Amino acid sequence: MPANLPEIIRKSAEPLVGSPNDFDAIIDLIGDRRFVLIGEASHGTHEFYRIRAQISKILIAEHGFDAVAVEADWPDGYRINRFVRGFGDDHDSVEALNGFQRFPQWMWRNADVLDFVGWLREHNDEQSDRKCGFYGLDLYSLNDSISAVLAYLDKIDPAAAKRARDHYSCFEQFGQDTTSYGYATGFRMAPDCEAAVIKSLVDLRRKAMDYLQRDGQVAADAYFCAEQNALVVRNAEEYYRTMFKREVSSWNLRDTHMMESLVRLTNYLSSHGSPAKIIVWAHNSHLGDARATQMGRRGEINLGQLIRQQFGNEAVSIGFTTYRGTVTAASEWDSPAERKTVRPGHPDSYEALFHETEVQNFFLNLRDNDTLSAYLRNERLERAIGVIYRPETELMSHYFQACLPDQFDGVMHYDHTRAVEPLERTTEWIAGEVEETFPSGL
Repeated sequence: MPANLPEIIRKSAEPLVGSPNDFDAIIDLIGDRRFVLIGEASHGTHEFYRIRAQISKILIAEHGFDAVAVEADWPDGYRINRFVRGFGDDHDSVEALNGFQRFPQWMWRNADVLDFVGWLREHNDEQSDRKCGFYGLDLYSLNDSISAVLAYLDKIDPAAAKRARDHYSCFEQFGQDTTSYGYATGFRMAPDCEAAVIKSLVDLRRKAMDYLQRDGQVAADAYFCAEQNALVVRNAEEYYRTMFKREVSSWNLRDTHMMESLVRLTNYLSSHGSPAKIIVWAHNSHLGDARATQMGRRGEINLGQLIRQQFGNEAVSIGFTTYRGTVTAASEWDSPAERKTVRPGHPDSYEALFHETEVQNFFLNLRDNDTLSAYLRNERLERAIGVIYRPETELMSHYFQACLPDQFDGVMHYDHTRAVEPLERTTEWIAGEVEETFPSGL
């Protein structure tokens, strides 16, 4: 590494200072590409959510993007979709976010998402036809998706609904506990429901033409939503059934499902006219090409890699980094949201290198700057904070090796960031953790 690498980076950096032209270089990098992947280095940082939303607003309002597809469950995302497109039952943005009741609620029930959902509804209300949707790509909603399939069939085909209930009754002994299902079936202590969920999906698809001949676009949207929920049930069943098996990567199953869902959404939206243009929001670890990280070396794939492999130059991926600040995260799974202090980046990390530039916030184009990319191609540590943050074991728990220029087409660095604000502030979040640099009297 050249001794003056921070200076080299500083000369290539596009400062982000809060001006209307901040994102011009990013929009130029995106160009006319149809898939824009915008990551996040944590699931609880205000700047990541806010800036991602600001870029998305430009792409939607000025470049005709059709959808925002996010790392969230399909039923909860589709409830927001109904609201922002003006045909849901919710009266405002807060109600539309009420689907997100399971841990980690703050990941989508936060002030920045609330603002974006409200903006998207207002934007769509001004459009006569091409309204931008909001969709979830994830697969954790096994029980909610079962309920959604049954609700759809109850309205349109009661006999089919009865058959589907018979198939899905396989899960009844486990109640809402999907982990118990995974444990019991993974270790062959109970029969699995694989055949039942496949049968339900096949039955639904077999009658698709009958269901689609009813109310035009309304029927098409309703069927597409129901079929996606049936697909979620099928893939979630496999995910939970195999989560305790070491020879199967549940990570790979999850990201493959997200890719399958994105392709289905793309094809569906493209069937309405011109090829669909979609913005994807997910964690850096899902959207940066896994082949450029130690994830890939241990056999893991991710959504970003799959998108690059299928759509090539039609896609562009942008990551985020931060050096220090606060973050909303939990200490354990299913525990309360806390406002935690993010430690300064590890000395051997990209975060620390970017901090050395002494530029507070900036964007780096890694696709079109071969010289800079060559300097950054030596692997470094990169930080990833999910919904759990354990600063006491940070190096082991939150860092991985990566080659940033091969992982992303561009990166935004915000040196000092703050925690995203949950809509429901827990006692633990309000108390927070005072950053070490703050005066003791504050």
